[in-house]
Amino acid sequence: MERKHFAHFTIAGFTYYDGCIAFNKLKIGKKLLLKTEPRNKYDDHAVAIYYKDLKLGFIPREYNKHIFAILETGADVFETRIQRLTPDEHPEEQVQVVVYTKVEKGNEIDLRKDLRDDKIRELEN
Repeated sequence: MERKHFAHFTIAGFTYYDGCIAFNKLKIGKKLLLKTEPRNKYDDHAVAIYYKDLKLGFIPREYNKHIFAILETGADVFETRIQRLTPDEHPEEQVQVVVYTKVEKGNEIDLRKDLRDDKIRELEN
């Protein structure tokens, strides 16, 4: 299994959920869980980020649409990990996450390229 970088960002809404409860348990490299929230009243493409059963917040809106769509298909293609912890920053900037695509050797596809191509087509229309 190989990993390819897909996106990285700080967790949106970290202040409003279980971030302060979880912060001292978080370590760089720890796996996180992504869960779609299609009935979220603020964002139809919301993807929540969890550490165990603690909700840390969400993927920022500018990154969530494609990740949401892929997760909604039931595909297990993402691996999400803590990339950076900065306790002295504002809470919304304390935890940076990296999302990788999991790739079987020999079955390599570049989801980023496919999504860029989709975005180009969307902008052209």
